[in-house]
Amino acid sequence: MKVKWVGHACFLVTAKNGFRVIIDPYAVGGGINYAPVRETADVVAVSHEHGDHNNVSAVQGKPEVLRGGGEKTVKGIRFKGVGTYHDASRGSERGPNTVFCFSIDAISLCHLGDLGHELSPGEVAEIGAVDVLFVPVGGFFTIDASGAGRVCDQLKPRVVIPMHFKTPACAYPLAGVDDFLRGKKHVRRVTGSEVEFERDKLPAGTETVVLQPAS
Repeated sequence: MKVKWVGHACFLVTAKNGFRVIIDPYAVGGGINYAPVRETADVVAVSHEHGDHNNVSAVQGKPEVLRGGGEKTVKGIRFKGVGTYHDASRGSERGPNTVFCFSIDAISLCHLGDLGHELSPGEVAEIGAVDVLFVPVGGFFTIDASGAGRVCDQLKPRVVIPMHFKTPACAYPLAGVDDFLRGKKHVRRVTGSEVEFERDKLPAGTETVVLQPAS
């Protein structure tokens, strides 16, 4: 399985058989200055209806679009949406947020979208076991570095991939990734935008993998 960080909260996950999932494609503008999304996918998952996460029309091919909670199976892959919130006030500030969980090549993935709060015990149970966790760390619009750390402690993933943080291509008032990385023992900085995972080679503990945006 390959994971590509397109930019911001947008990732492309590609299975060994070529099945492709893209999560939270952004629209360029308003502070998002990454290159336009031009990926082809079989599935697009949208965590919430903000323009930096829901630009479905940018994705090429004829993808199935997933929004909101519940379960749906696409070409043998089961996707589960877990309802959460974009803020710590049960959505009264920025609305709902969907956490998406699915497995590719026997690896369980969880994308937290723009999660704005720590998880309840019920949400942790609904999400279940996580191998690879995509977690927002930049604060302001989402959980910040310390909140992201606590969510990681709740879910105990094998791999953590930080997202939604300040980069030269993002003008949002977010923190950079370094606050989240501070004090962590197992950090791997990848020189490019892609990383490959195999089930039997996942770390025994928790490793944080920092990717570079594709543009």
